[in-house]
Amino acid sequence: MGSLLQGFTKSLAMTFLSEIGDKTFFAAAILAMRYPRRLVLAGCLSALIVMTILSATLGWAAPNLISRKWTHHITTLLFFGFGLWSLWDGFKEGGRGSEELAEVEAELDSDLKKTNDQSKKDSSKIEDEQKKQKRPFLTAFFSPIFLKAFSINFFGEWGDKSQLATIGLAADENPLGVVLGGILAQTLCTTAAVLGGKSLASQISERIVALSGGMLFIIFGIQSLLTPVDA
Repeated sequence: MGSLLQGFTKSLAMTFLSEIGDKTFFAAAILAMRYPRRLVLAGCLSALIVMTILSATLGWAAPNLISRKWTHHITTLLFFGFGLWSLWDGFKEGGRGSEELAEVEAELDSDLKKTNDQSKKDSSKIEDEQKKQKRPFLTAFFSPIFLKAFSINFFGEWGDKSQLATIGLAADENPLGVVLGGILAQTLCTTAAVLGGKSLASQISERIVALSGGMLFIIFGIQSLLTPVDA
């Protein structure tokens, strides 16, 4: 098991490069243009922090279910696999950032249209007092905007490359360091997306981000391959 500092720095670098041009980054930027930034930032960050802690917990538990030798080898393969995947994306789909931004915006527009249509139907039939009583359980305690931002980011990250990489990293490094590094990186990326908005998101070079992330994963894979495994 690596040191806390090593887990922190690896997680910080890996998460930052994985998230800076990710779908959830674009979603946060677009949502922040349409809703109060404070609620969008709170919802997005809450989802990403929960996902980071959950992923690191799964990685921490893995060596208790499988031998540390096997988890180390699996983590090494994951790093190389994700590195090659990111490099491939960088060479084949570089400059695709504006296209992905447009895709995410179209998805959110479609979702917003459905929500607005439903709201109009409800408002024509139910008065304010009755409407409040029929609100879903969670919206009685949380803002609908917060829940929207939370759900988009949480389910957007589920099964994503960065989630699987966090699980693998926590299995091989100090889990607390991985959590702290991941949370800091998520905070930096999400805050930049919310404050910078669409203008910042459209200027990000997907090619550079993908190639940088790919090289970082390959470096982690080589380091992991050369690191002796505890029995």
